[in-house]
Amino acid sequence: MPSTRRQFLASLTAISGAAVFPDNPLAQTKMVAKTWPISCNVYTWNTFYEREKKQWMADPDASLAEYVKTGLTAYEPSFTNADEVKRLIPYLTKYKLAMPSLYVNSTLHRADEARKSIDSVLAIAEAARPAGTTIFVTNPSPVKWGSNDDKTDTELIEQAKNLNRLGAQLRERGITLAYHTHAPEHRQAAREFHHMLLATDPKNVSLCLDAHWIYRGSGNSQIALFDVVKLYGKRIVEIHIRQSKNGIWQETFSDGDIDYRRLAADLKTVNIRPLLVLEQCLEKDSPKTMGPVEAHKQNLHYTRTVFSGLV
Repeated sequence: MPSTRRQFLASLTAISGAAVFPDNPLAQTKMVAKTWPISCNVYTWNTFYEREKKQWMADPDASLAEYVKTGLTAYEPSFTNADEVKRLIPYLTKYKLAMPSLYVNSTLHRADEARKSIDSVLAIAEAARPAGTTIFVTNPSPVKWGSNDDKTDTELIEQAKNLNRLGAQLRERGITLAYHTHAPEHRQAAREFHHMLLATDPKNVSLCLDAHWIYRGSGNSQIALFDVVKLYGKRIVEIHIRQSKNGIWQETFSDGDIDYRRLAADLKTVNIRPLLVLEQCLEKDSPKTMGPVEAHKQNLHYTRTVFSGLV
């Protein structure tokens, strides 16, 4: 990649744009390119570092120096405020890492909290402008994470309204909002998940398909996953990639419970080329045979093989 800051930031704008396909909401953005880089979410690195009793980004130089050893050239961080973005961008420049997408927290099911969340996300959008980021991923927070409490119908109506509002305001800034879920949104006939997509304008709200959370949240069901792809495939702008075997997250992306080759073929059929974001995380019973650098080298190689028609 170019060595000067001006050339590098220009290249970030180019590679973080969307491939142009008629039904892809990213085609509406001003920053357009032919291909996406394969990226990786911060969460996976958090889990690998925690296993080694370390903290990811406690030393940004040491963390990102290890990150680029994998061959990855793009990074999806998570932010809670604009100052965090401003602190990270110089390190992205130093390590020649693109930031085509980022993850933001939001609380949108209560009007007073929603206003604060939207203002915070828009401030992050302004701070991320120099990096040319064009996808903001958000998972509106559950009522109580890890509990069996569900939002009321009134709260879901309020959340969808605010999600659509946030997406419209980001779209004015050349950014696509991608709705993301974990397991709770797929309880109760997936009422929360479906309402967020059915009650919002596709121009304002796209989908970050977290394949494994949909699979796990639906009782380890590939039927549910591929029905989601059939229903909302043309709204998918990003995929979070994670694999399990017998329900347990693995250290590396490989063949397993989810048929990612079928997913790649289905997306190619409808002419959608989303941003691919690795998120091969660890949990209690995951294998322990390698560190994060070797694992992500293998992840990157396998992703290029499985999604060869999309990258």
